[in-house]
Amino acid sequence: MFKTRLIVFMKIVLLLCVFAVFMGCEGKQSKPKNTGITPSVVTRNSNKKKKDTTKIPKRQYPLLTNDNMLAFFSEYDKQHKDDKVRISTVFGDIDILLYKQTRYHRANFIFLTTQGYFDDTQFYRIVNNFVIQGGNSDEHRILKRRKQIGKYLLPKDVRHGFKHHRGVVSMPSSDIDNPHKLASPYQFFIVQSPKGAYHLDSNYTIFGKVIKGMDVVDIIASQKTDQSDWPLKNIYIKSVKIIK
Repeated sequence: MFKTRLIVFMKIVLLLCVFAVFMGCEGKQSKPKNTGITPSVVTRNSNKKKKDTTKIPKRQYPLLTNDNMLAFFSEYDKQHKDDKVRISTVFGDIDILLYKQTRYHRANFIFLTTQGYFDDTQFYRIVNNFVIQGGNSDEHRILKRRKQIGKYLLPKDVRHGFKHHRGVVSMPSSDIDNPHKLASPYQFFIVQSPKGAYHLDSNYTIFGKVIKGMDVVDIIASQKTDQSDWPLKNIYIKSVKIIK
């Protein structure tokens, strides 16, 4: 009988000990340790993209189209009389005088210059002893710039008797089906041939000439190209700026 009571007593003591240990563990778990680590919920929140609060400035000019560009450039021509620009390249600078007689084309080039369009475009077509052609790129960001400015073509203007002498700046026609040789406003070419390129007369609008930097034009024209006349090494136009 005594053994039976002793066994029961020991079992009760053991159960009380287990219960006390269990309660002690529960108490510790209810108070998380301060380890200095940011709670995961805050970490997840900190990875969320912040709301963009940057205010997009209102357009100061319309999105240009074939319907509104003549009126726009006619007014722009009256208000902006700048006629000299500097094209900066890794090989040096090319200074250009823009002809006031071809007013839409001059105004267009000045406008695109003020918008920074030509910066980081390329001389993408080179034919030594003929022309170097610039204002384009195969980079998507340049296409985005064009979309921001607008899609339009300029009328051909060959009424002023200008000839494609060495050093003149002219505007190529668009790649689209274009029987009237409407000009692609985002591009230009410089005649590099010492003999000129007179077979281009009456087909393309001459709107300026190089007044300084033909040695740079010659260096660019001498660069190696692939079969499509694209330079093997990209020739970037670092910037185009208005000069006095």
